[in-house]
Amino acid sequence: MRFAFKMKLKPGCEAEYAKRHAEIWPELKAMIKEQGVSDYSIFFDKETNILFGVQKCSSDTNSQDTENVDPITQKWWDFMADIMEVNPDNSPVTIPLEEVFYLE
Repeated sequence: MRFAFKMKLKPGCEAEYAKRHAEIWPELKAMIKEQGVSDYSIFFDKETNILFGVQKCSSDTNSQDTENVDPITQKWWDFMADIMEVNPDNSPVTIPLEEVFYLE
């Protein structure tokens, strides 16, 4: 299964967002992979400050799942909350996107 979603970056935070992801914590990467997420990309639209994420998932879960959040993910959300639009629990406001075309 592929999962696509969008999030919103606060204006002027592009460089900081890129920096934090360039230095992503090894334990977070490992945990995401352990949950069955692979081939994960995030794209940035400079005109709208929208981030577009796409990932392959081996089950019905994905990296944006807010049910049963582990401490590593919660710590990452807290770390990123100052530069993104977030929910009250600091999870990023995530809007799933409907797939309308796919070419393999």
